[in-house]
Amino acid sequence: MRFTATHGEATHEIDVTFDGERYTVTLDGQKHEVDALLLEGNIWSLLIDGKSYEVDVEGEEEVTVRVRGRVHRFRILDERRMRMRMASGAFSAEGKQVVRAPMPGKVVKILVREGDSVEAEQGVVVVEAMKMENELRAPKAGTVKSIAVEEGALVEGQAALVVIE
Repeated sequence: MRFTATHGEATHEIDVTFDGERYTVTLDGQKHEVDALLLEGNIWSLLIDGKSYEVDVEGEEEVTVRVRGRVHRFRILDERRMRMRMASGAFSAEGKQVVRAPMPGKVVKILVREGDSVEAEQGVVVVEAMKMENELRAPKAGTVKSIAVEEGALVEGQAALVVIE
């Protein structure tokens, strides 16, 4: 799978493959062999090219990584998100927009109330899926017209969660 990671002003191209045993990560054209083991929560034990690291990773698209006492922040976009971002100039978020669950999961937190004004890309609801929390964002600036779920609700993929006009 291909990713683009932005760290400050720098942008990095990442390609990840898995052979059933270990990962091969190509970062800006340089290959690295990676063994990864989830220890607990967000903490991973990584063996990268024979060097051991314990890494705490939080987030999905906006990622905070703590390694050896240092904190690094990245914006990560996978291939699908990159294509959508590149195409977004060709589409308009006019009229009613519905924020939908990307996959089946549980609504962990609702970040807005009906009638709230929201900015484009503002978090509106957090859904847990596959043991990861995903903050779903407003596709445009507007007003929250309705909220179709409650915290703790189980939702199907593509279920309507929040309507913004």
